[in-house]
Amino acid sequence: MDKEDLRVIRTREAIRKTFEEMICEMDYEKITIKELTERARINRKTFYLHYNSLDDLLLEMQNEMAKSFIERTKNLERPRDMDKITREFFLVSEGAGRLHERLMCSGSYHYISRRITNEIMSETWGTDGKRMNVNPYVQNIIMAFVSQATIEIYKQWTADKKKIPLDEIIELTTKLICNGINGVNEK
Repeated sequence: MDKEDLRVIRTREAIRKTFEEMICEMDYEKITIKELTERARINRKTFYLHYNSLDDLLLEMQNEMAKSFIERTKNLERPRDMDKITREFFLVSEGAGRLHERLMCSGSYHYISRRITNEIMSETWGTDGKRMNVNPYVQNIIMAFVSQATIEIYKQWTADKKKIPLDEIIELTTKLICNGINGVNEK
């Protein structure tokens, strides 16, 4: 690898690290390329050599987050393996750290978490209903329920400062997703 390649790698890392720090401390709408480049100690033109916009940078990061989950669950069957899929969601989320938490839980990032979720759901469940052998509109309702319920539980768990241990929240979420409220009362 030559020096230029190394500089490109270091510059992209600086941009991403700075952007991640900014996401963790402020709303996305308040992040500017000007402030990002100042913090990363690069020129604005340098930023534009790598990304067309902050949205492009964010999309790249979202895609990486989604791919991690997709990769870990690609061999699981939907909806039969919902317990394993739910476990992987929480494990991936916890492993991704503060950035993932902020993107999934902060009100100003709601549309971002929705975009990540939609990508994951269409990639893993498909959109034609064939995976579940149901009408595609029924599948859409099932997918909306599963994804939004899981995300809302994750958000509430995070808002409660994760007072329930990880394994317990996974078990509770799985029971709720797979068996509904009646599943929680079962021993």
